[in-house]
Amino acid sequence: MRVCRQCWYCRPFHRREFSGTGCSPVATVGGSSTTATGGGGVGVAASCCHMARWRWDNNINKKNNNCFLSSTVGFFIGSFVVYGFIGAVYAWLFINPHASLGMASSGCLPDSEGSWAIGVFYGDSPFSLRPIEAMNVWRNESSAWPVANPVVTCASASESIFPSNFVADPFLYVQGDTLFLFYETKNSITKQGDIGVSKSDDKGATWQHLGVALDEEWHLSYPFVFDYLGQIYMMPESSAIGELRIYRAFNFPLQWKLEKVILKKHMVDSVLIDYNGKYWIFGSDYTGFGVKKNGQMEIWYSNSPLGPWKPHKKNPIYNTDKSFGARNGGRPLVHDGNLYRIGQDCGDTYGRRVRVFRVKVLTEDEFEEVEVSIDIDNSNKGRNAWNGARHHHLDVQRLSDGRWIGFVDGDRVLSGDSGRRFFLGCASVMAVFWLVMLLGAVFGAVKCIIPINWCPHNAVKRSDLFLTWEQSNLLSSSSKLRQLCGRLNRAPSFLRGMVKPNTGVGRLVVFLILVAGAVQACMAVKYIFGGDGAEQPYPLKGSYSQFTLLTMTYESRLWNLKMYVKHYSKCASVAEIVVVWNKGEPPSRPSELETGTAVPVRVRAEGKNSLNNRFNDDPLIKNRAVLELDDDIIMSCDDIERGFRVWREHPDRIVGFYPRLAEGTGLKYDGERYARNRKGYNMILTGAAFIDARLAFRRYWSKEAAGGREAVDGYFNCEDVLMNYLYANASSSRTVEYVRPRWVIDTSKFSGVAISGNTQRHYSIRSKCLLKFSEMYGGLEKQKWEFDRREDGWDL
Repeated sequence: MRVCRQCWYCRPFHRREFSGTGCSPVATVGGSSTTATGGGGVGVAASCCHMARWRWDNNINKKNNNCFLSSTVGFFIGSFVVYGFIGAVYAWLFINPHASLGMASSGCLPDSEGSWAIGVFYGDSPFSLRPIEAMNVWRNESSAWPVANPVVTCASASESIFPSNFVADPFLYVQGDTLFLFYETKNSITKQGDIGVSKSDDKGATWQHLGVALDEEWHLSYPFVFDYLGQIYMMPESSAIGELRIYRAFNFPLQWKLEKVILKKHMVDSVLIDYNGKYWIFGSDYTGFGVKKNGQMEIWYSNSPLGPWKPHKKNPIYNTDKSFGARNGGRPLVHDGNLYRIGQDCGDTYGRRVRVFRVKVLTEDEFEEVEVSIDIDNSNKGRNAWNGARHHHLDVQRLSDGRWIGFVDGDRVLSGDSGRRFFLGCASVMAVFWLVMLLGAVFGAVKCIIPINWCPHNAVKRSDLFLTWEQSNLLSSSSKLRQLCGRLNRAPSFLRGMVKPNTGVGRLVVFLILVAGAVQACMAVKYIFGGDGAEQPYPLKGSYSQFTLLTMTYESRLWNLKMYVKHYSKCASVAEIVVVWNKGEPPSRPSELETGTAVPVRVRAEGKNSLNNRFNDDPLIKNRAVLELDDDIIMSCDDIERGFRVWREHPDRIVGFYPRLAEGTGLKYDGERYARNRKGYNMILTGAAFIDARLAFRRYWSKEAAGGREAVDGYFNCEDVLMNYLYANASSSRTVEYVRPRWVIDTSKFSGVAISGNTQRHYSIRSKCLLKFSEMYGGLEKQKWEFDRREDGWDL
């Protein structure tokens, strides 16, 4: 008889003999062999050999039957196609496919360091600063009413042919009424930091990117700019080459040359201050043994910024926890005779927030400081806000008019966010794979976990000497691994015995596995392809702005108002929410609506139940843009932001999300499908539309509109239709613009509380409105506009 090769599952000291139809274990005892057919350990070996698939060494090339048969492969392919389709649908619905307008394709790329941008703040004190949008600064040329932060971004640099992934570490230099802002810009091509510079002639409201002021072969950041003896100097971070350098401007602000290397140290985020007759450098060096990163600080002093520099007697001043604020976070300042140092808290993540310290003692031998409070208005909108996650730098200076101006860099994500998202995405992919394996095991499509022929012990012929060696190494790691594989391969059979798909419990288990796989597929798409998950605003001519959201409600709809307010308050460009209370008693404590919201919420109670109240002039609304949005409509913040961007392009139009078409002699109101079938629209329903508050409200309450307002009260309907007629009657040019939302949820379908609940009756009333308003103000036939006219595809 021929001896067959070692089986995966059998004990290594058993030999097998080929007996025509198979192999049976032969126990070798004292030179004789006995075929094992009985129980005990030999019986286990026989059962094991019966389970294994063999290729014999007699050159008979029989096909190796492994676990992955064609049905198994088909099951896997089919499963991943299904889950891939689910992931694609999720991406279509929830992942923003639109690149931010105004951002060059070569810049603003995802970066592991973050997506830093720079905002401007104002105040009467350096320790109490409010963002520019709170100051109500308007700029007509960019339709920014008001201008909003951030004012300098990666897009600012990328639009000026200097591709940048982010901008950070802002330092201000004031020259008369002109502001120059120097900052680190992360080059999208070289992946290293350069020093960029921008200019403002309107006290920080708008900025012109001038270019790259300093570019070396190594990473540069933290461009501390200062005056000395009538010259302008810059001391950027050059820790990558172990030097602290000072550059002098010979053609400010774009041309600089090296003046001197003042310290041969790996100094990080260093600042220089003239105080008490000496010059002081505060900085950090993390190269020493036992130094705590982001928790160390040193002080050096000299009679001149150009040196020579001497170390403080107590260096290192700090070597403590990274949350303390030892690492510098901006320019030191002197206020009311006191010296203040800006530090950054890196406790939760790098650059979590800034902290301010008042220096009590600073001599060559002593140093003492205490923390003081600082009030910087920060957004509560999370990732949707440009500084929603962290801010780590502040440079605040006094302007000629006595106000303080501060520049803060902020980020919407934490440090290492892109790497974390990729890891979670890969983990979700692996979870889908194992859930498919589990499902295949339940249905019998997967019969083992690891194919037998993957084992190296099953792929080669072995001699008796090798078998003896295996016996002596029975407890070796490879033997344990084979035993583990054997147990794993028995798992599918065990699962099939436990879960019967044709039973109620079995169907529930299968359903839960399918749902879990679908959830993990969506999570994989979200983490890998969904970016940082932020629904960002879209700049226009490099500027951002904000708007007021106005909704009309009454007591029967209070059930969903809190959800509505909380959702839309997180949208980046929403500055405030005004709730027009049209009927019934308003909430006894309106502040309850603000719980958990990110913007102020104001309730405006009306004395009369009228749909005309939607367009009442409200002097408390400071923003020019108003989004009229019914309280039963929920859509994504990205759709809202796209609509706002289109309105800023055309502030004289009604820009919204629900198109309608009214044409022909027998005017009949119909839905969006009617407009699409006729490939055009001439109305936008103001239940979800942006309008110019000053223009729209004035038109609606003009004398010419009095008859239309009476009809609205009579029908208790059609206020949105009337606004479209008023716009069309006042202009011969285009008056409406459509933006297609990716998804919309109409919550009135769940409550049944809606004016349009009876569609047939609702459409009948609106048809009467069309006839009446056409008699009053003329028809809309000349106002028909086609879909899909925009290059960005937002009006498909």
